[in-house]
Amino acid sequence: MPHLLPRLALATTLLALTTLAHAADGRWCPALPNVGNKLAASLASEVNTHRDDQPRAQPRLHTEGTLPHQGIYDQSVAAKQDFPRMRNLALYVRLHAEDGAALDQLEKLLRAWANLYQPSFNPIDETDFDAYIDAWAISRERFGMDTQSVLDNFFRNMAQGYIAQMRANGGKGTWINNWQSHRIKLVTLTAVLLDDPAMLAEAKRLFRQQLQQNLHDDGSVLDYYERDALHYVTYDLEPLLRAALAARTRGEDWLRLPTAQGATLASALDWLLPYTRGDIVHQEYLRTTVKFDLERRDAKLPGFTGAWDPHSARNLYWLAALLDPRYASIAASLGSPPPWQVACWMS
Repeated sequence: MPHLLPRLALATTLLALTTLAHAADGRWCPALPNVGNKLAASLASEVNTHRDDQPRAQPRLHTEGTLPHQGIYDQSVAAKQDFPRMRNLALYVRLHAEDGAALDQLEKLLRAWANLYQPSFNPIDETDFDAYIDAWAISRERFGMDTQSVLDNFFRNMAQGYIAQMRANGGKGTWINNWQSHRIKLVTLTAVLLDDPAMLAEAKRLFRQQLQQNLHDDGSVLDYYERDALHYVTYDLEPLLRAALAARTRGEDWLRLPTAQGATLASALDWLLPYTRGDIVHQEYLRTTVKFDLERRDAKLPGFTGAWDPHSARNLYWLAALLDPRYASIAASLGSPPPWQVACWMS
């Protein structure tokens, strides 16, 4: 498509430059001061629209293994909307230090969840806490010691709980599939947030272990064979890419950490490329071994029948492009990058 070529060239050039700069920068969200006017206006509009919203913090969230309208599924989905809202507020506050009301609103949101939520250590229920970690990492320096202590302790306790569980379990089931990838993401983001070298070293060990137990020699992932679904390939790889992006701020290159057989996170992305380009069409879940997939299909939830939609890999490949600009062209062919990625890493 000729009209895409200038955008693809720009994306590739931009990412080649910013990725190298950010690798040595060491900061979370280093691109933000250079955010463009359009994105800055969008953030301002989002913040102003929700200025009077109250926190929706809950003591517990649960969506894993349930369908809409079952249990606290709907309540949990609504409550989780606070996390991207916090991140947008944090981005806005970085751009508008003079807006004390927005800073107060952000502090109210941050503390409401830290004071009320009790970690379940179910990584599917808690994977969306990555946006909460983003918000705190972006804004932490704006708050006093008391708030810093409350939030730091909250995230440290959650990460340590996940580490303890991963050390005590392993070898099969959810300790080697996508659940483990989500656990590792949360631990890695927290290690970088808290600038904790020992925690980051443990996260790296767990990351390498997950590659070894989850990746096949050709780059395909365990979850593909369990679920017969490319949806679960992206769901398994996205959290590992988020972990790798956080580690990149500490000078680490986890994209190319090899297994004993030479497979890497990059080779897993490359395995998916023919499906993403449309060279191969895959019918989802035809041979899944998981009963819940069939329940979601029978409930007619989108994505659980028919051919896999490559556009669902948009976020995956934009994350990959932040680590390696050779993925920028496939990412751009799938759609625009998420605004928070643009604000944090690409401006």
